Amino acid sequence: MRTRPLKVALLGCGVVGSEVARIMTTHADDLAARIGAPVELAGVAVRRPSKVREGIDPALVTTDATALVKSGDIDVVVEVIGGIEPARTLITTAFEHGASVVSANKALLAQDGAALHALAEEHGRDLYYEAAVAGAIPLIRPLRESLAGDKVNRVLGIVNGTTNFILDKMDSTGAGYQEALDEATALGYAEADPTADVEGFDAAAKAAILAGIAFHTRVRLDDVYREGMTEVTAADFASATRMGCTIKLLAICERAADGGSVTARVHPAMIPLSHPLASVRGAYNAVFVESDAAGQLMFYGPGAGGAPTASAVLGDLVAVCRNKLSGATGPGDSAYTQLPVSPMGEVVTRYHISLDVADKPGVLAQVATVFAEHGVSIDTVRQQGRQDGGGEASLVVVTHRASDASLNGTVEALRNLDTVRGVASIMRVEGE
Repeated sequence: MRTRPLKVALLGCGVVGSEVARIMTTHADDLAARIGAPVELAGVAVRRPSKVREGIDPALVTTDATALVKSGDIDVVVEVIGGIEPARTLITTAFEHGASVVSANKALLAQDGAALHALAEEHGRDLYYEAAVAGAIPLIRPLRESLAGDKVNRVLGIVNGTTNFILDKMDSTGAGYQEALDEATALGYAEADPTADVEGFDAAAKAAILAGIAFHTRVRLDDVYREGMTEVTAADFASATRMGCTIKLLAICERAADGGSVTARVHPAMIPLSHPLASVRGAYNAVFVESDAAGQLMFYGPGAGGAPTASAVLGDLVAVCRNKLSGATGPGDSAYTQLPVSPMGEVVTRYHISLDVADKPGVLAQVATVFAEHGVSIDTVRQQGRQDGGGEASLVVVTHRASDASLNGTVEALRNLDTVRGVASIMRVEGE
């Protein structure tokens, strides 16, 4: 075994960073044996140096992250500060000064992954980011390496634990959205400002990364259709139950049947209770991968949290350190297909539409005519009068597969009918 240690700079020492430092210390001998050389924590860049950090030598703590990555003797930079800047500049500087990078920064990789990969290749460095997508779940490496000889056609997943906890609570207890969110916040699953989670921004960044790797093409955050889950109601869950479904916030990445384009989207959807993703409870994540040769694969586990995310970071650290010792680099950016990303309007799926309509003869015929005029075939219809009277009824229509553009045209036309009081909800039906 090589006796000179490989030096690691840690950028950020919050929930994840502190766990990375702890594992590096407590498992130092095991890590050295697996890598073939000891690893040494050479510096920890933080914003608040006065904060007590158990197990970390105060002499290693600095507020000057730039000086740390510029020092010239750092072998690997671990970036867990998040956000776009200063993370992007610090990673760029690390490459330029001889260090490879392990990152958990989904937002940056979704926005600038191609440029960062190009810079890493230019300088002969590694860029690994297993922790950026699904916490402890091994997903990036299987897509990049284990399935490198296969053709991936679809990636369908629950990639945000906060939203899954909220929707699971609504499903299992009948709680409303706000009640479930309040419980998630009290338990620490939701941030004080949950916008990134509940509006789908977090999942969209992960979808961009997954689509790019799965389909060997460049997919940026702006290419991902995004729809939040704040409008999901108890009534939607009641309808889902009647259909033998539940509701999940899904990240869906698909290759077109002709192979000529890809789509990436995030939105709430009904999925059958028979689908493996339907049984994913609480704050857990799961990703379902469909490929030509391997068929259907399921990856499941904790998708967030300090220790689970640190586990993924340390796995990358071991791989990058091994590469450093052998003088090699691991898989880089693979975007040879250069497939276009199709707009959401071209996506084809089934839909569940709930309408508030006048409770009188002929309404169903009018509604059915609108669907037919827009080329959207109806699978089932359920109409129920309101118990409170008022001359209104609830009409639920479930369609066969149709394009999103056709469905949108149908809904706009329905809103113009005098007999339609309102469109209560529109939900896509996936996983069939």
